Amino acid sequence: MSPDTPHPARDGAHAPPAATTVIVHRIRLLGGVDPERFESWVRDVDYAACPRLPGVVAFAVQRVTDAGAASPGEYFEVIEVTARADFERDMQSDTFRGLVAEFEKMATVVAELTGDRVGPGYRSR
Repeated sequence: MSPDTPHPARDGAHAPPAATTVIVHRIRLLGGVDPERFESWVRDVDYAACPRLPGVVAFAVQRVTDAGAASPGEYFEVIEVTARADFERDMQSDTFRGLVAEFEKMATVVAELTGDRVGPGYRSR
């Protein structure tokens, strides 16, 4: 690529909007729910729905692996959004309501943290 060729990551062309707000949910599976069932749903349904939620910049669910900090069936999700108001609009969509309905059959959010990003942060390429 020559120096004169537009570079999407450098020039902002086709770059996703920058996240300004980060939401972290601590999640606990309901009694009797198989962790693989939940994780399969996250991979196949939850992640796949994200492009239909315009306020969501990034989303990932992590299994808690620190044995001293959690019991089996605990997770946390990190949701990066353009703004809390944008995400609240997404929450009114049929897509989001459908995700919540399925999620609530398997798990519950036991804690939430919301914050505004300090500067751009760091992410390796």
